[in-house]
Amino acid sequence: MLDFPNAKINIGLFVTSKRADGFHNLLSCFYPVQWMDALEILPAAWNSFDMTGLPVPGDPDSNLCLKAYKLLQQDFNLPPVQMHLHKVIPMGAGLGGGSSDAAFALRILNKLFELDLRAGALEDYARQLGSDCAFFVRNKPVIASERGDVFMDAALDLKGYTCVIVYPGIHITTAEAYGSIKPSQPDCSLEMLLKQDVKVWKKILVNDFEKALFPKYPELPFIKEKLYEAGALYASMTGSGSAIYGLFEGEAPIDFPFPDHYLIWKGLL
Repeated sequence: MLDFPNAKINIGLFVTSKRADGFHNLLSCFYPVQWMDALEILPAAWNSFDMTGLPVPGDPDSNLCLKAYKLLQQDFNLPPVQMHLHKVIPMGAGLGGGSSDAAFALRILNKLFELDLRAGALEDYARQLGSDCAFFVRNKPVIASERGDVFMDAALDLKGYTCVIVYPGIHITTAEAYGSIKPSQPDCSLEMLLKQDVKVWKKILVNDFEKALFPKYPELPFIKEKLYEAGALYASMTGSGSAIYGLFEGEAPIDFPFPDHYLIWKGLL
């Protein structure tokens, strides 16, 4: 069974407090975009897992797709499977690619072996794999809170807008991003901010990680400024970086003044 785990962008991201468990509470709008990996899972005589596409650092045995399989295997005694992941979404970019792979692995296994797990149950499993994994179970716009795993439907529809995502190849770890952040509460509710016209988001919607990471990585504010110069109505870093996206009304420019090693994705929302 083949499926295509997609990325997400963060529209506004506020780190509101540090938790007793060492994690942070946040407030953000998660919005799906169609920059996609490919994940195939088939029944097999023995378990196997392989990857193509972008290189993924670390031990393949620790991949979240395998962890998703092992999580369900404990409860449902799943037979062996063959997994193949073709990686297209860059890592350390704030796009949630690894989390999406894990959630889609749960979704595929649920269908493949007819486990009849509903969305809520799949989200509970996904929360055990990572903070934003659960978002990709339903895969629709939400306002996320707490660790990024508590959701409220977002009344936000960006159909007709073009999203351009620029990844400069800078891998920012979660620990690095959160290490210099100072939690604070937003002045206005995110729900109210999202109701404003996209044309004014530039003045009111922020990603708290930009303040901490832009001085350290000057390429990031450069990308953001170039997206605005190209006509973006709103541009922001997504997640804890380092990808920067711009929202364009209608079509977006074809050419951008970025180095060849940058990964650039463009698509309709």
